[in-house]
Amino acid sequence: MIRASVRGLDEALPFVDAVAATRPEMRPVQQAAAVTPARPIGPSSAPRKTAAAPVAASKPRANAVVPLVFTRLETPRDNTPISDIYARYRSQRIEIAGAQEHPTPLVESIAMASVAPPVPSGAGCDDLRLPARLIEEGDLSEAQLETIIMAHDAHGRDLPGRMRLDDDQTKLTRADDDPNARAYRLGYFLGDGTGCGKGRECAGLILVNWLAGRKKAIWVSKSATLIEDAIRDWTDLGGSPADIQPLSKWKPDQPIPMGDGILFVTYATLRSAGKCGTTRLSQILDWMGEDFDGVLAFDEAHAMQNAAGSEQGRGVKPSQQGLAGLRLQLAAPRARVFYISATGATSVHNLAYAARLGLWGQGPEYPFPSREGFVSAMEAGGVAAMEVVARDLKTLGLYTARALSFDGVEYDVLEHALTPAQIEIYDAYAGAFRTIHHNLEAALTATGVNDASGETNASAARASAKSRFESTKQRFFNHL
Repeated sequence: MIRASVRGLDEALPFVDAVAATRPEMRPVQQAAAVTPARPIGPSSAPRKTAAAPVAASKPRANAVVPLVFTRLETPRDNTPISDIYARYRSQRIEIAGAQEHPTPLVESIAMASVAPPVPSGAGCDDLRLPARLIEEGDLSEAQLETIIMAHDAHGRDLPGRMRLDDDQTKLTRADDDPNARAYRLGYFLGDGTGCGKGRECAGLILVNWLAGRKKAIWVSKSATLIEDAIRDWTDLGGSPADIQPLSKWKPDQPIPMGDGILFVTYATLRSAGKCGTTRLSQILDWMGEDFDGVLAFDEAHAMQNAAGSEQGRGVKPSQQGLAGLRLQLAAPRARVFYISATGATSVHNLAYAARLGLWGQGPEYPFPSREGFVSAMEAGGVAAMEVVARDLKTLGLYTARALSFDGVEYDVLEHALTPAQIEIYDAYAGAFRTIHHNLEAALTATGVNDASGETNASAARASAKSRFESTKQRFFNHL
């Protein structure tokens, strides 16, 4: 090996030649020409090839797509209460062949356990197919598979009557005799708590429809960073990371060139518009197409709360974010809407956007004549009324809500006893902030924010000053 320092290629050339001279010359290997044997004159002595034996049917590979087989239980299971509040959860209406239990025991409230969902109708069961390994290896647990089956069954039904969308695109009017009216597909609400795998269930539902040929889906979520969670859940089920693309990848006035795939949208992006007046909503609808029948999933759906406003107190106007989500689901009548929120039935405003559950509408089939009537009645009824709504939705096969069991969980209280010196320091700082708080109005008057009578001259400046004071106080004591 030669080591030398050179200042250019010209100086390096003699060293390269010296190394090359020491190497043996490489020559191509000469191959003998193949001799083609002459065809024999007499009959060949080699036995003729016998007919191939029939191949036995092979066992389906783990990655092979198989039907999701389940047995219907005409008599529902009774889920056993484990406390005054919760009952142990297990599917009450179906037994899924080969399914694994959820890794952690699940529970549901006593009120929800007291009723059972309907038996799945079986309509469209040919579309219920998944890779075998997802079932055999427990990548989708029994509880998660049940959600997929129940949501698939709900998506096989329509809202009563035919509907016409108003000019504002936020309300449906029943018009059975109108030839231009459309039938709207029922949605499904998943209210599982943290740890139940809501993202995995959403990805599983999209996969079922993907394998059935519906390879366009929309996944709406709260923030752009959650696309990483969506990609993780999708790839865990065998999908490709490239299948999920964010809407923010394209400008509002650009057409979306993606063919098949999952479009990831945030609620903030959904309500935005471009400089040319084009909206993100119209951009999404153009990509979906007029007859879109794929999954439209609203993850963290409570971000659309206040879609109907509020009539309490001075009233609250409908939020633009809620209205944007409402317009998206109403503009796609055949979409398979899938609401996901752990706080779905805690407030009436967390259901005011759920226009595809059949909670309101014209006709005797609907319990309330309008969304405003539903919100008003639920606000008057309080938590008890919301509990009744959740139970009724479960009996209709449109809602489920499970949570992780804390059975067997132990905890200890870690108490830090303050010394007299620490208490003295804390009290001194608390007294200082109390003095500032008592003199805050005087400081606002001295700076001209308030006039001499105490009335404000600049409400925004006053609110900003108080907000800064309170946030500074919280940060200080957190550090202390």
